[in-house]
Amino acid sequence: MAFDEMMNADSSPRQPYSTYHEWYASQDRNRLIAKSKDAENIFRKTGITFAVYGHADSSEKLIPFDLIPRIISGREWRKLAQGIEQRVIALNAFLDDIYHKQEIIRAGRVPRELIEKNVAFLPQMIGFRPPGGVYTHIVGTDIVRTGEDQFYVLEDNARTPSGVSYMLENRETMMQMFPELFHQNRVRPVENYPNLLRQSLASLAPPGCSGKPRVAVLTPGIYNSAYYEHAFLADMMGVELVEGSDLRVIDGKVKMRTTRGYEAIDVLYRRVDDDFLDPLTFRPESALGVPGIMDVYRAGNITIANAPGTGISDDKAIYSYMPEIVEFYTGRKPLLENVPTWRCSEPQSLKYVLEHLEELVVKEVHGSGGYGMLVGPTASKKERALFAEKLKARPTNYIAQPTLSLSTVPILVNKGIAPRHVDLRPYVLVSDKVQIIPGGLTRVALKAGSLVVNSSQGGGTKDTWVLED
Repeated sequence: MAFDEMMNADSSPRQPYSTYHEWYASQDRNRLIAKSKDAENIFRKTGITFAVYGHADSSEKLIPFDLIPRIISGREWRKLAQGIEQRVIALNAFLDDIYHKQEIIRAGRVPRELIEKNVAFLPQMIGFRPPGGVYTHIVGTDIVRTGEDQFYVLEDNARTPSGVSYMLENRETMMQMFPELFHQNRVRPVENYPNLLRQSLASLAPPGCSGKPRVAVLTPGIYNSAYYEHAFLADMMGVELVEGSDLRVIDGKVKMRTTRGYEAIDVLYRRVDDDFLDPLTFRPESALGVPGIMDVYRAGNITIANAPGTGISDDKAIYSYMPEIVEFYTGRKPLLENVPTWRCSEPQSLKYVLEHLEELVVKEVHGSGGYGMLVGPTASKKERALFAEKLKARPTNYIAQPTLSLSTVPILVNKGIAPRHVDLRPYVLVSDKVQIIPGGLTRVALKAGSLVVNSSQGGGTKDTWVLED
């Protein structure tokens, strides 16, 4: 039986939901369903969509929004925030170490081949330290819950974590529709995220920057699945949204084309993958990046957020070593647990996984967005057999985890409310301090019984309320 975040076993509301539940019980269901349609119209008018690759019917989809919030108490949030901060500090220390002294490898805590043969490890970053020593400026840590005090980290998104625009739009929509609830429930704000993001990025401008740092967001362009978010964040921060074709290297600086000629950029928040960042260093055919930007970066004349090469820290094979990584760099056991993980690259683990496919979730090491995975309990016998062949062919490409009983939060349905499984992606900003935004993106599986919450796989989102004590 999944843990219900709103209701106790005796049908009384849990403490974080008590005020909201009282309000909900007094509402007319038809009014709430009408409000739900209003919210959909707001999202449609605002253009809050994402692209689904490989779908012929429509390239742009509206992410379903559910207007029953996910509510987290101040006490629960403190526990989460402490664990996330510890983890993010360890991730940065790990990245600095593997690109410099590699003490964790020498200590035998992480296998050398797992680093050096990893496609996300960039030899170009060896010996280079980004401004301020920060590699992961923005992190999205995916959290799942299985009980009252049982939280697990599902994965660390340290490359280019997405979804924060939905967190902000969800909050704005809820405040527009139910302003009275925020005062009654003493909900902590998230709407200052764009200002905090800009301040955090500007604080890590390269040493040679004089005056106010110029920040820009680099997007692959309008055909990218997260283009809406790139444009949204640039607009909210009051900075330029640029494509690779708008930039060029002049006099050792990355400069942006403006009506006044080319002007230098100090901090580039890039939403372009490493491979496409610099055709002179990585993929020569890339038209999305800036030729020569890596030379400017290594010369200390621009800050790139997140730093190139950070992808190795959210690799799912590395994830399985996170308990050791956290303890190695912080001297303490992790405050937030990992989900138990079998590394299919290890013969004994592979044997176990193949024998228990019907019980496990199997994921690609470099996969994201819910693609390339097998959810054993809901897969057919044929699907499991086909996946077993993939596993045998490329065992190093996969990890496996038990099927967790994710917690549920109610969603609004025509007959009232119904429980659905959720996860949570809080957003973290790293500069000379770690700032964790009190809330995050709650993703919800809209199909009854489904554990897949990704928007690309039919999931929706909710506003996430963290309460003041």
